Amino acid sequence: MTKPHKHCPVCGISIPPEERFCSPKCEETYAERARKVAKTRRMFYIILAVIIVLYIAYVFRGQLGF
Repeated sequence: MTKPHKHCPVCGISIPPEERFCSPKCEETYAERARKVAKTRRMFYIILAVIIVLYIAYVFRGQLGF
């Protein structure tokens, strides 16, 4: 039977259960990916909010005095 382990979320190498990453390089890669995902998600919500505001302005254009 194999001893308890888990895998690095970046490269998949087997690591001890108490470790999160196999190396500092994988930790940096993971952090960079997380920043990119957060930036993309933030941009999506901003664009979605702008579209909603424009839609509301379009729908109520005659009633709001635009």
